[in-house]
Amino acid sequence: MDWWLILIIILLSLFTLMFIRVPVAFAFLIVNIVATFIFWNGEEGLKLLVNSIESSLTTFTLVPIPLFILMGEIMFHSGVAPKMLNTLDKWLGNIPGRLSLLAVSGGTLLSTLTASTMATTAMLGSTLVPEMEKKKYDRRMSIGPILASGGLAVMIPPSALGVLLASLGKISVGQFLIAIIVPGLVMALLFIVYIITIVKLRPDFTPRYTVAPVSMPERLKDTMMYILPLSIIILLVIGSIFLGIASPTEAAAMGALGSFILAAVYRQMNLKILIKSLAGTLKLTAMILMIVAGSIAFSQILSFTGIASNLVALVSSFELPSIAIVIMMLLIIVFLGMFMESLSIMMVSVPIYFPLAEVLDVNLLWFAVLLLIAIEIGQITPPFGLGLFVMKGVAPEGTTMMEIYRASTPFIILLFVLLAIVMMVPSIATWLPQIMHT
Repeated sequence: MDWWLILIIILLSLFTLMFIRVPVAFAFLIVNIVATFIFWNGEEGLKLLVNSIESSLTTFTLVPIPLFILMGEIMFHSGVAPKMLNTLDKWLGNIPGRLSLLAVSGGTLLSTLTASTMATTAMLGSTLVPEMEKKKYDRRMSIGPILASGGLAVMIPPSALGVLLASLGKISVGQFLIAIIVPGLVMALLFIVYIITIVKLRPDFTPRYTVAPVSMPERLKDTMMYILPLSIIILLVIGSIFLGIASPTEAAAMGALGSFILAAVYRQMNLKILIKSLAGTLKLTAMILMIVAGSIAFSQILSFTGIASNLVALVSSFELPSIAIVIMMLLIIVFLGMFMESLSIMMVSVPIYFPLAEVLDVNLLWFAVLLLIAIEIGQITPPFGLGLFVMKGVAPEGTTMMEIYRASTPFIILLFVLLAIVMMVPSIATWLPQIMHT
């Protein structure tokens, strides 16, 4: 059977199983088992598959994932996140468009607490949208910034999704976590500039209102209590990786320990919160590790059947600039994001894309950053981007999907602008990793 026909059958099988709502990890497992049995000599192939899964999961490069997730779960359940948002709100005062700006600045800070775009979107939506509705904000300036800010959760470290992408792509986890810092901050800056511009051009979108004044001593006190300690923990985690003092695993352990201590200092650490945090960590970690196992096995099947080598040869035969092929690959990712969530896209794309990127002789860190941005674009792209439906779940009653689509459109354009900036100026993604100590 021709390699391209095998690839089509495998991908169609995967998408069919996902379409009928088979969980992603199980869909990959089913396809891997069937493909292994057919192409790897029956029972012997299944034994190889088991060994492959064991070796792919017993690696220290994956340890930061549960530790970063645990760090976020503790901060979330201990109530630190809402207090942090409230403190930030006090600093914004009577600035025009303050709630939209709070969505972006709050999303930037929350990105250090959660690895999930969906969790950030849900939290910001449930916290800020009711207040925005009360103040008569246009829904394009309430829903849009929150949808877009959800993507900051994976673009600013510590990022469990970033660790996963680096692990699957076999690139340095530490260098990739450092590589996404500047693109993540540029992303937040683009959103802020857009909001300020719209507030100037269309003041009716964000009606002004007076908020009760907050004294400077109170602002400083809350900042010292709820923002500074968290900032110190994050700086220690990222700084220790950047300076080469600690590996990503050691830094993640330090961050998790810091979150325990911080919650205890706030007198928010009790058995109930601990159980909730551990349960949330176990659920998400188990899902991610099953996906990693499926993706590694999928990668080996592509290699064994000759699909990977033939795809590489096919791409090498194209008389197109490398950048043109990269753009096509990213557009496919955005398209997939309209129908699939981030982890599923990584499972399908990384085993195929990274060998191609090596043949194209592009910087793999730069390519991985572009891939992560493209995945996040797809999550808020109509008609079926997953973030849109999360937003619908927390939006005010009566909000239509068309309003959500309209609110997301300017921010989708801004994310494409970010993609173009990183593409044209690769040093945005590669400069920090080049100067970090390893």
